[in-house]
Amino acid sequence: MIESRHTDIHGYDVHYWEGGKGFPVLMLHGVGPGTSIMGNFEPAIAPLTDRYHLFASDLIGFGGSGRKSDMPLFDIDLWIRQGVALLDLLPDGPCGIAGHSMGGALSMKIAATSDRVTHVLTSSTVGTSYPLTPALDAFWSLPADRDELRAAMADMFADPAAVSDAMIEGRWDFLAQDGYAEYFGNMFAPPRQQYIDAGKVSDAEFDALNARGVQISMIHGTEDKPCPAEQTTVELARRLPNAKVTLIENCGHNLPRENTREYLAAAFDLFG
Repeated sequence: MIESRHTDIHGYDVHYWEGGKGFPVLMLHGVGPGTSIMGNFEPAIAPLTDRYHLFASDLIGFGGSGRKSDMPLFDIDLWIRQGVALLDLLPDGPCGIAGHSMGGALSMKIAATSDRVTHVLTSSTVGTSYPLTPALDAFWSLPADRDELRAAMADMFADPAAVSDAMIEGRWDFLAQDGYAEYFGNMFAPPRQQYIDAGKVSDAEFDALNARGVQISMIHGTEDKPCPAEQTTVELARRLPNAKVTLIENCGHNLPRENTREYLAAAFDLFG
């Protein structure tokens, strides 16, 4: 069973889901139109709570969490501070982080700052300064209607037919909230290359992860159009000699939904 909860972090109302027992794992989602923790991870949540104590959070500005009132709205530093503060909600002792897309980069950055984090699972992660792809540029653009949202979402999957009406409606509901479309448009105002660059893992962060021996598992689809594996996960692994890299054939960007079985296998292998 998983329950919806709220907490105050740095003056922001932060929404998260908590459930399960066992090794504590913080989960962080990616960033895009109508994105939320359930939007990225919903099919994997229940099986994970059967084994682990999950804290699955909406980043500030997304899902059920509050919005920023000042610029920049795309704020890597704030999201890192949010993640570090969420670790205080977890039971004492070692813990893990599972992050998707930009959440993967945040997971590595948070782990580099906290000696509590011993395991990191990334899926379809960013973290390098690779050139903005047309698919990601379209995804980070404000969709005018459901059809534009569906077209952008289609590039998230190897098989565009995997984009269901329920997924579109769930994301559109967030975008339709009062003022949120304008908020999202301002968050991802061009030039959008800056948002990729902001998520780059630094030399100091690589050094901290390696020095502490953080166990890292990185999974990525070979058909990821927004965040190509060769330019992201594969490049990151060159700086993380102990990381385990798994490339999944015929899989797009939204890996936890598109290949839930492989995602869960990687989580079970890493977290025990």
